[in-house]
Amino acid sequence: MTQRSLAFIVRNQDPLTLPPDATVQQACRQMWERRVGAVLVTDAGKLVGIFTGRDAVRALAGGQLPAETRLATAMTAAPDTIGPGATAIDALRRMSDAGFRHLPIVDGGRIVGIVSRGDFKGVELGRLEDETSLWERIA
Repeated sequence: MTQRSLAFIVRNQDPLTLPPDATVQQACRQMWERRVGAVLVTDAGKLVGIFTGRDAVRALAGGQLPAETRLATAMTAAPDTIGPGATAIDALRRMSDAGFRHLPIVDGGRIVGIVSRGDFKGVELGRLEDETSLWERIA
């Protein structure tokens, strides 16, 4: 189960994408309607950023107006990505090490999908916890 490829996990996915000039309000509305936690921000088909609930909270806490604030200023630019041939545990390690909950899957510049911690099974999460515990004991 820990050897599931990311291509398999996102095989039927249609990730939410918006351009950098879309507003925070538009992004939040579409995230709510599609029940997703992130928007992939694209320009001419290329991934330029990611906008998540954390980015929305940061923008609001900073006093930015959602209807006027563009994703270009509220997103996390140049997000970390992973290839579709990587495994579920590879993605979980990357997200855990970097402290984020969403990871875009990109193949040669083409967006394949996005995974979040909720996409993984208990055995995959258990393996990550076992590895983390082992490294903590070694260090």
